[in-house]
Amino acid sequence: MIKLITQKDIDRINELYHKQKGEGLTPEEKEEQSKLRGAYIAAIRQNLRGSLNNISIVEKDGSITDLGKKYGDKEKPES
Repeated sequence: MIKLITQKDIDRINELYHKQKGEGLTPEEKEEQSKLRGAYIAAIRQNLRGSLNNISIVEKDGSITDLGKKYGDKEKPES
């Protein structure tokens, strides 16, 4: 399950970024930054995947292809 990203999380990501550019981060802050960025990217991917799964294409012959049903439910391949 993917953690929802709140505005507080985004503000913290930005705060850590600015601190990194200025005075630098402690190892704990670097770890926090990495975890927050990972969660943010995962949330963006989930949102994009959800949007793409709701796209339907009207074919030239008038039929409708639901891309969510055609491609969206496939399992991720093991890396």
